[in-house]
Amino acid sequence: MRDAGSDEAGGGGRYRREEVARAAGVKVRNLRYYQERGLLPPPRREGRIAWYSDDHLTRLRLISDLLGRGYTVNGIGELLSAWEDGGGLPQLLGLEREMTRDWVQEEPVTLTRAALRELFGPTATAEDTRRAAELGYVTVDGDLVTYPSRRLLEATLALVRQGVPLAEILDAGEFVQAQAAALADRFVGLFRRHVIGADGLELLSAGQLQHITAAVRALRPVAGEVVATEFSRAMARRVDAEVAELLRTEQ
Repeated sequence: MRDAGSDEAGGGGRYRREEVARAAGVKVRNLRYYQERGLLPPPRREGRIAWYSDDHLTRLRLISDLLGRGYTVNGIGELLSAWEDGGGLPQLLGLEREMTRDWVQEEPVTLTRAALRELFGPTATAEDTRRAAELGYVTVDGDLVTYPSRRLLEATLALVRQGVPLAEILDAGEFVQAQAAALADRFVGLFRRHVIGADGLELLSAGQLQHITAAVRALRPVAGEVVATEFSRAMARRVDAEVAELLRTEQ
C-alpha cells in the first residue's frame, strides 16, 4: 500500500516495487534493468522493503515515453546524463509531474450488481452495463461494479430519475467523450506549438524547462474554465431558444 510519508529521493509519496511499476505502466523486472543501466536511481531501503518515490515514478514515466518515441536505452541514458550535466533534469522531472498530475480528481464508488439495480431500477440492462464499461464509465469485477467518478454517477442517476433512458444517456456520454477528446487535442496542440516549441524538450535548457513548468501551472485551470464558460453560454442560448419555441407553440 502506498505510504504518504516523505522520501529522501525527493518525492512526496512512497511506493513498493509492484506499486511503482503498476503506476508507471512498466513490468516489475524493468526496474532492476533500468537501475543496472543507470537510468533509475536505487530505491531507499528500510530493512527488507525497497521504497520508491514520486521522483522514481516520474522518471519511469519519462523513460517509457522516450522508449515509445523510438529512443534506445543507451540513447535515453545519454539524454538523461546530458540533462543531469546541464542541470535540467530536476526541471524536466518537475515538468513531467506538473503536466500529468491533478487533471483527474475523482472519488470512485463501488457497488454490487444488486445495489446497482436498486439505484437504477428495472430499466437498466446488462447491455447498458457492458456499454458503460466500454466507455470507461465503470469497471466490472465479478459481482462488483466500480464507477471511477462519483460525480458522473450522480449526474447519471439524476437524469435517470427524470425519465431519461440510460441508453440515451450513454449515447450522450459517448458524444461528450469525443468532443472532450477533440478539445483536449486542440489545447495540447496549442501548448505544444507555442509554449514548448518545435524543438521539443531535448534541447531546452534548465531555465527554459522551468519556464514551461510555470506555464503549465498557470494554464492548467484555463482549459477547464474556457470549456465550462463556453458550455454555460451555449446552454443559455439553447435554452432561451427552446423556451421561445415552446411559447410560440402555446399561442
